[in-house]
Amino acid sequence: MVNLRTLSVGLAVASTLILSACGGEAEPAPAADPGDGTSTPVKVGASPLPHAKILEFVQDNLAEDAGLDLEIVEFDDFVLPNEALASGEIDANYFQHLPYLQDQIAEKGYEFDHGEGVHIEPYAAFSSKYESFDDVPDGATIAITNDAANQIRGLRVLEEEGQLTGVEDDSNVLTLTEEQNPRGFQFSENQPEVIVQQLEDPAIDVAFVNGNFILNAGLNTDDAIATEAVEGNPNANLLAWRSDNSNAGVTTLDELLHSEEVAKFIKETWPSGDVIAGS
Repeated sequence: MVNLRTLSVGLAVASTLILSACGGEAEPAPAADPGDGTSTPVKVGASPLPHAKILEFVQDNLAEDAGLDLEIVEFDDFVLPNEALASGEIDANYFQHLPYLQDQIAEKGYEFDHGEGVHIEPYAAFSSKYESFDDVPDGATIAITNDAANQIRGLRVLEEEGQLTGVEDDSNVLTLTEEQNPRGFQFSENQPEVIVQQLEDPAIDVAFVNGNFILNAGLNTDDAIATEAVEGNPNANLLAWRSDNSNAGVTTLDELLHSEEVAKFIKETWPSGDVIAGS
C-alpha cells in the first residue's frame, strides 16, 4: 500500500492520446539531410513525463547530428496537444497511444498520421486504503478516467484481477450489468489529471492513474495494487503529425525516437518498468 499523505501534485493548466480509422500510414516527407550544414526546426508537443524527458534526451544527444532543431512544448492535459497539432501551432505531438488517437480522430475529425509505438506506460490502480483487491470491499468506489480508450484499460485490469467478468471491447462503467460487476463497484469518472489528485480523497477507495501522471506524482507501479500486462499491450505511445505535413524534420524525429540510443535511455531512466521501450 502506497503512503500518499505527503503527495503534492502540481498540475498547471497549460496550453496542452491517432491514424484515422480509414487512413494510411503516410510518411510526412523525406528526412532531413544533416550533411548540408542546415538544421530543420520541429516544434513538438509533449506531456512533461516521460515524453518531454525523452525528447530532451534526443535534443541534447541526437538532434544536432541528425540535422534537427527541436523545440519542445509541454502540455498538462490530453486534449490540447491534438488541438494544437490540428491548428498548426506545433508540427507533431508525442503523448498518446493509438486507441486514444483513433478515438480523437473519430470524434473530432482530425486528419492525422502517426509512427510506430515508442514506449508503453502500464496503466495502474492505486489505493491509500487497501493493499490488494482482496481487501477492497463490495460496493467500493473506483476512480477511473472518463475517456473511452483509457477507461477500457481499467476495466480490463479489473477483469484480470477477477473483479469484473465478461468485459467487452465497447464496455464502459455506465453499461456494466450486475453480472459483469458482481461486487457492485461504484465508479467515479473524471479527467486523468484530476484523478491523480483524488488518491487521498476519503470517498475514493481505488484510483486508476495514467502512466505519465504516475511519474508526475512521484508514484511507482511497484506500489500499485494492480497493473496492466505489457505483453501484447496495444497502448504504446507514439509520435503523431498532420496528414498534410511537409516538415522533413518530423520523419527524422520519428526515426530518432525509435533508435537504440533512446531505447537504452528509457531502460536506464525507468528501470522499475514504469516506462518500457518498444511497441
